[in-house]
Amino acid sequence: PGKIVYVSCNPATQARDIALLDEKYSIMKVQPVDMFPQTHHVENIVLLVRK
Repeated sequence: PGKIVYVSCNPATQARDIALLDEKYSIMKVQPVDMFPQTHHVENIVLLVRK
């Protein structure tokens, strides 16, 4: 696909997966979202665009 929107609550696995996609995709935007206030949980949304 031309674009991937990757939503994750686990930054370690998201970083691992994005590293695997790095050859064909560039990160255009990263947006953390605090969906669970007053906890340590944060969702990360990453927009990847094909190189």
